[in-house]
Amino acid sequence: MRYSKERSPNGSEDHLFPISWYRGDFESRMGFRGGRFLASNLFLAFLIGALATAVFYGALLPFEGKPAYQMFYDRGPTQHAVMLLTFWSLAILGIKWLKLRHQRKMLNEEFLPDRPDFVLGTSNVDTVLDSIHDLIDDPSRFVLTNRIKIALSNLKNLGRVSDVDDIFRSQADTDESLLESTYSILNGFIWAIPVLGFIGTVLGLSESISSFGGVLKDSKADMQAIKSNLTQVTSGLATAFETTLVALVAALIVQLLATFLRKNEQTFLDDCSEYCLRKIVNRIRIVSDQQN
Repeated sequence: MRYSKERSPNGSEDHLFPISWYRGDFESRMGFRGGRFLASNLFLAFLIGALATAVFYGALLPFEGKPAYQMFYDRGPTQHAVMLLTFWSLAILGIKWLKLRHQRKMLNEEFLPDRPDFVLGTSNVDTVLDSIHDLIDDPSRFVLTNRIKIALSNLKNLGRVSDVDDIFRSQADTDESLLESTYSILNGFIWAIPVLGFIGTVLGLSESISSFGGVLKDSKADMQAIKSNLTQVTSGLATAFETTLVALVAALIVQLLATFLRKNEQTFLDDCSEYCLRKIVNRIRIVSDQQN
């Protein structure tokens, strides 16, 4: 097991923690404030998304004049906004995936003595809590240990094992609500991306119709002038269709990835609930502890 040094508020290294949230969390390692549990830091995700957008457009520069270049460079500002929101969304999903990997590591840890005869009660709950704090730099940052910490901290005030189970269930519902809230901004982006594509379609059709009106006005002009106006008409149609195409494909990709990640996050929360029931609740003996 790898130990990591954490610093106290005065800056001195004062403890070695086998498990460090601050060293394992991607956002903290990047120098940003980490979002709670599976939430991502939106500002960091924006910076990553903006950088990815700049790299994407920079990679298209050698293909100037090619269809791919024209699709993203010559179709108006809505195309740029679509790509920025797309990469911002992908950055959010990427950060959430890294945080999920970090959180899942707790499922492999044993927080109670690995002895068949060990019974958790009010007499030794403080020892268990102290061991968790000695093992992890900030247990409240992990979904699993936060549930365990809240339930065991109230163990002395409870009269039945079922009361502890109720606390775990209540905390599981809270974690579920927190998980849903982490997708609020992302859901807005998934809605906004195709809307931007439709706005680009309207702008492209408007440009095309305006240019076609110019063709009708110049019907008596020479053929070269008519061809020039028709080129503007086809350019407007290209903008109309390609902005919608790119936006719909981008929204589809983000939606599919978000659905896949949400399923994995919900599975993780279910695994945490199973862990708490199997390894914590089933080993609590409040009644016998009181009799002693």
